[in-house]
Amino acid sequence: MLSEDKVSHLSHVILQAVKKSPLVEVKNDDGRILKDIKRVLASELAQEEEIDRKVRAKLGSYSRGIVEGSPEWDVLYRKTFEEETRKHVKG
Repeated sequence: MLSEDKVSHLSHVILQAVKKSPLVEVKNDDGRILKDIKRVLASELAQEEEIDRKVRAKLGSYSRGIVEGSPEWDVLYRKTFEEETRKHVKG
């Protein structure tokens, strides 16, 4: 999970990038936009944490112990994480 300071910094970076884009016209005040960006980031981070918990539980349920950090664990984690992410996108 990102700290509040990091989320705030990232929100400001995103807002500045959006404001510099010639394709976007910003009509709301920065405070309102920053609040919305932070809300979306928090939602996405929470979803990612939930997927991470599911993936770790699934990998932990395998009868043969897979050591976290091993090459096998990394491959299975990445594959399972991608599968769970696709489920959330569809749902």
